[in-house]
Parts: sequence; C-alpha cells; structure tokens
Amino acid sequence: MIAVGAALAALTLFVVACGSGGTGARDEGPAHDSAVAGSVASPSPSPSERYRRVDPVALIMSDPEVSGAVKRELKPCNGDEYPVDVSYGDLTGGPVDDVVVNVLTCADAVGIGSYVYRDDDGAFRNVFKSEESPVYAEIDQGVLSVTRQYYEKGDPISSPSGEIVTPYRWKAGRFSAGTATRNEYSKSVGGPTPEPDI
Repeated sequence: MIAVGAALAALTLFVVACGSGGTGARDEGPAHDSAVAGSVASPSPSPSERYRRVDPVALIMSDPEVSGAVKRELKPCNGDEYPVDVSYGDLTGGPVDDVVVNVLTCADAVGIGSYVYRDDDGAFRNVFKSEESPVYAEIDQGVLSVTRQYYEKGDPISSPSGEIVTPYRWKAGRFSAGTATRNEYSKSVGGPTPEPDI
C-alpha cells in the first residue's frame, strides 16, 4: 500500500511539473543581451584551434636572433632528448598561442636562453629573447614572467643568493618590462643545525 502511494505521488508531481506552463531555460533568468538583441556572438577559438605544436630545437637553430653560443650548447643530453622547456599560451593576442622556449644546460639545468615566438602569417617569429644566464621565462596568467637568478661573491653555482622576477606585457607590438620583484634566498637551508639549549 505504501509503494502504491509513493508511485501515485511521483506520478502526480511529474504531471504537475510538465503542465506548469514553463518556458524552458528562460525560467532560470533573463536571456543574455546578445540573444535579446538578436545578434549572434562569434564563438571563441577552442584551445585545440589556438594550439600549434612546434619543434623547439628547429625553431631555435633556425633563428638568427639566437646567439651562436646558445646554439653550440643546444645538444642532446640523453639519446635524442634536448634540454629545452616549451610552454604555449596567449601572451600577444595573436591568432594562435605564443611559444615560450627555455634552453637549459644538460649538467645542472641552468637556463642559458629564453625566447618567445609569435605567429606571423603562419610562421613563428622571435619577439623576445634573454640570454643573460641563468634565466627562465614562463607564462603567468597571460603575462610573460622572466626570472634571473643572481650570485653574490662566494656563491657556488648550485646556490644563488636570490632571483629577480620581471613581468613583461605585450604593448604596441613589443614586450614592455614591468616592476621587478627581488627575492632573496635563505642561507640557512642545508646549513648546520644549531645546538639545543640545555
């Protein structure tokens, strides 16, 4: 008897919901302005349409803006694996994602060159370079973030004193540097452990 009552209650709710005279999705709120005005918004390109994979080694080796010293250092570390990091993202508002390439050393992965390539009529063109080693560039929320580590007298190569991080924004066809941030590394990490007080 309880099962029959539950089934009748469910059927009643279904009939009431279907007969409520609702207008579909518009019950959730007003339509978007473009729909009200009758205009059709052009769809944004999907991530797969913006992404175009490149061969970063070929890009670097064929680029006249890259120094001979960096090209000489760009050799495979293991087999055919080259010491390059590649990122794709929108930095310049171009038709496809820009490409950020970092060239590193094999031995200690120190950045010796950072470059940004922008699509220009189907070919990637160098629009930014930094070869002040150690350097590393990355995309941070649509901004090019370039990190340069610095050393003070006596610092071993494995322990820089800190880093300077500079944001670059695309303006009037070129990257402009913003205000840099200086981060000093702690010298206590890995140092001797202090004696406990007794």
